[in-house]
Amino acid sequence: MNAVRAPSVLAIAAHPDDVEFLMAGTLILLRERGWDAHVLNLADGRCGTATLEPAAIAARRAEEARAACALIGATWHPPVGVDLQLVHDPATVARVVAVVREVRPAIVLLHSPEDYMEDHEVAARIGATAAFARGMMNYPCDPSRPPIADDVTVYHASPHGLHDRLRRLIYPDLYIDITTVIEKKRAMLACHYSQKEWLDVSQGMGSYLDAITDMAREVGRMSGGFALAEGFRRRNHLGLSAHDQDPLAEALGGLTMVSDTEHG
Repeated sequence: MNAVRAPSVLAIAAHPDDVEFLMAGTLILLRERGWDAHVLNLADGRCGTATLEPAAIAARRAEEARAACALIGATWHPPVGVDLQLVHDPATVARVVAVVREVRPAIVLLHSPEDYMEDHEVAARIGATAAFARGMMNYPCDPSRPPIADDVTVYHASPHGLHDRLRRLIYPDLYIDITTVIEKKRAMLACHYSQKEWLDVSQGMGSYLDAITDMAREVGRMSGGFALAEGFRRRNHLGLSAHDQDPLAEALGGLTMVSDTEHG
């Protein structure tokens, strides 16, 4: 008798540590409920340094990302591109399609389509196309994987800093209460030790770890009910699932809050 396969969630983000900033609390909560979690950072993080050569910083950031995934028992997938050179092209999408078909996720978590950084926006497009093409037998897949017919629901996380490129505040339509897992989320981010100094120098971020708590607190304020939260917007289900569905809300139950209005 075949064992029942656990549902899986795939978080696709541009750079090592993007998942920790935007989605890690939700991944942790799903892991606590028996889901398989997978993380794919599309770029290798080579531009996140002021001191190391590309190969050295890319290797260090891969090590950091693997360590963060190990903390929660998530599977890490190697990058398919480099920083500030992510392109929505057939070769890149084909490699991400292969991961989607391998993982067979019921949920895909992506960047916001509107963000302050182009890599984040391009990563969202690549992930959305890969999810859409998962069942198309004639779509390129590298390495080759058979197409899958599984339903998938795509959620776009809040943009980093919660605003788009034109400084407009983006409100989620689904809030996840991450209050109970904020320390685990911070522990995952702490694995990315190479980035603390870099982000302070390049973006004036100050306290690296406190930045994610501050953002979670602001999303919680937007929810009107949670102290600390992550926010998502659900993508149109057409081409992804037979019916409009919300498996993230179903899986996390009382830890979710759905908003039907523009302002939370």
